[in-house]
Amino acid sequence: MVPKLLVLPLSPPPGFHFEMSEDFVPVQDNPLLFDYNVEQRVNDFVNAAMTQANVTRTNHIMWTMGDDFQYQYAESWFKQMDKLIHYVNKDGRVNALYSTPSIYTDIKNAASVSWPLKTDDYFPYADSSHAYWTGFFTSRPGLKRYVRELSGYYLAARQLEYFVGRKSAGPNTYRLGDALGTAQHHDAVTGTAKQHTTNDYAKRLSIGASKAVDTANAALSCLVNNKTRDQCAAPVLDFSQCQLLNISYCPPTEETESGKSLVVVVYNPLGWNRTDIIRVPVNDANLAVSDSSGKTIESQYVNMDNVTSNLRNFYLKAYVGSSSKQVPKYWLVFQVSVPPLGWSTYFIANAPAIGKRRNGPSVGESPQNDTIEIGPGNLKMYFSSTTGQLKRMYNSKTGVDIPIQQSYLWYGSSSDFSQPSGAYIFRPDGSPPTISARTVPLKIYRGSVVDEIHQQFNSWIYQVTRLYKDKEHAEIEYTIGPIPLEDSLGKEVITRLTANMVTNKEFHTDSNGRDFLKRIRDHRADWNLTVTEPQAGNYYPINLGMYVTDEKSELSVLVDRATGGSSLQDGQVEVMLHRRTLFDDGRGVGEALDESVCIGDKCEGLTVRGNYYLSINPKGSGSFWRRTTGQEVYSPLLVAFTHETEEKWKSSYSTRGTTMDPDYSLPPNVALITLQELDDGSVLLRLAHLYEGGEDVNHSTLAKVELKKMFSGKKIKEVKEMSLSANQLKSEIKKMKWKVEGDNENQPSAAVRGSPVDTSTLAVELGPMEIRTFLLKF
Repeated sequence: MVPKLLVLPLSPPPGFHFEMSEDFVPVQDNPLLFDYNVEQRVNDFVNAAMTQANVTRTNHIMWTMGDDFQYQYAESWFKQMDKLIHYVNKDGRVNALYSTPSIYTDIKNAASVSWPLKTDDYFPYADSSHAYWTGFFTSRPGLKRYVRELSGYYLAARQLEYFVGRKSAGPNTYRLGDALGTAQHHDAVTGTAKQHTTNDYAKRLSIGASKAVDTANAALSCLVNNKTRDQCAAPVLDFSQCQLLNISYCPPTEETESGKSLVVVVYNPLGWNRTDIIRVPVNDANLAVSDSSGKTIESQYVNMDNVTSNLRNFYLKAYVGSSSKQVPKYWLVFQVSVPPLGWSTYFIANAPAIGKRRNGPSVGESPQNDTIEIGPGNLKMYFSSTTGQLKRMYNSKTGVDIPIQQSYLWYGSSSDFSQPSGAYIFRPDGSPPTISARTVPLKIYRGSVVDEIHQQFNSWIYQVTRLYKDKEHAEIEYTIGPIPLEDSLGKEVITRLTANMVTNKEFHTDSNGRDFLKRIRDHRADWNLTVTEPQAGNYYPINLGMYVTDEKSELSVLVDRATGGSSLQDGQVEVMLHRRTLFDDGRGVGEALDESVCIGDKCEGLTVRGNYYLSINPKGSGSFWRRTTGQEVYSPLLVAFTHETEEKWKSSYSTRGTTMDPDYSLPPNVALITLQELDDGSVLLRLAHLYEGGEDVNHSTLAKVELKKMFSGKKIKEVKEMSLSANQLKSEIKKMKWKVEGDNENQPSAAVRGSPVDTSTLAVELGPMEIRTFLLKF
């Protein structure tokens, strides 16, 4: 057979790389010159094509012409490719042409060939025996968190923007959308750009975020004023939001206005009723929280820890340019309840004299017994009073009881110049990971809303474990950094959970936050694996979380940003949280992964603060927690503050509302992932089923969303179902059918999919893992 070659721009065979700065052999077609080589270059081309054809099904193959940092001068490429296509086709042994991925796929699909079915991914990837590209899963965790945080915020801000009408002039979400799109570059959120480029990404995100905050504040002003889209011209309320709450910086909650309450308006971007926790920094220990009906809400104070205070002082000086006059003394913690796609209002004011200090600041207690129990709700955690280490987790509601230990360790980064560890590559130096501390002091805070244990593992690792009364999980807040380099050793910092579970080398990690894929340590389904890097070769990307399971129980971890993780021994879960290296790994960054923050001439390594979440469940029942809590982690409540008297606010503004039918919410297995007004006035809506088929008995089922109830008070004029990217009608999508290798009995059954939208009821069905996209007109 004659292979038909399809040439298009990424990485060509050896000898056909035509970058201007490189010494390549050009096609010399002037017969008067001594280096005339058309025949030789054609033979080289045909031989390379045949070599690839021998390992490619059908007689159509693809050459991807180019690579990173290429086409700096495109003429050097296209001049050579034009000549090759001309002379190769004239030779006749193969046919060469420019093409596109879609044409190539069409031709492959049309061939009468059966194809192997692959349902897993290609991770971990390595380009040599000691170069696994698993470091970038964690590199630049600060930027990764910023992108994740603003992605969730963008979703909420676009919703609010839609409710009150998108404006081309004035504040809008355009800039944030652009910045987030740019940050999806494969050298941006991955953490594999140079430092000055990363700074530029962060700056663009910050500018976009400030515009989106203004947009959300203006929209909230309209909503609580009960203004229609046409009536809502300019905001009449001065809302503030606090983007540095993680280091306790929130001016509206720290300052008081005489005679006025702190008004807290909380917006819920999820399609479900939601109960969650608000934590705000305050200076006054005599405050009471009430809801819109005047009912006093249970609240609790926790003393501000020194680590947070120090972080606040340093990073405010570094990023804002000035330190605050006073660091707040306490966290005020209380529970809120918010309707779907709606808002609730809470008031914080001086407590009545009779009830003052009833819920005064929690005081750190010293351990009295050998084992310390914390947790005001169903979930309990038990710590050793002598070592401070976690010993056990127990859920009294489900009966799941797992002996478990948690610690922080770090891998020494390889400095082997043949392949050091760097932004792309995770390569430990071969030594066992170093344990940060075997004995950890405990400081315990208890209250009616939350129990906390504060632990200083070493001078640069601090942890707070929180168990809330009405939550079925533990929240772990870690503060890591500056990672020391005085010993001339880069470090890759992990948290490791070791449970008494027999997991048979298996664990599950998510695929882009959607389905969970089974991983088997030291194993690949498609080939016989020789592991040359036992840690790095078993690391996988985590966007949502990971879990392990045995015959009785499941242990699940959710993360607040993209990161890397593994299970290197049965019953273990480890997640990499921060990394700092001394050398470039030779994959194009050109500098070490050594992030620092400076105040004037004083610089120190980056400190990272974040959260992960732990839950234990009976075998087969952990998916509901992972899916529901995962949505809450990705889409936190949007909280805005202002000051006004409670009486005036209640008489002038709407304190609670929802944009949906008051008696309606989305099914618990469906998430709203896009609600956005487009330039032509139409509305882009995406709905996603959260569960895989067979994942959960109750929720891996067909779900139904009623658009009329979702858009209460609006008349839907037209519904068009679109492709996922909304650039073409779904009805016009060409669906390919592929012949699959093997016995038909072993092929997976067709996925359950929702039927077309009923034009009378406007009900949308979704099958497991299905995402449906619509354009609506009202």
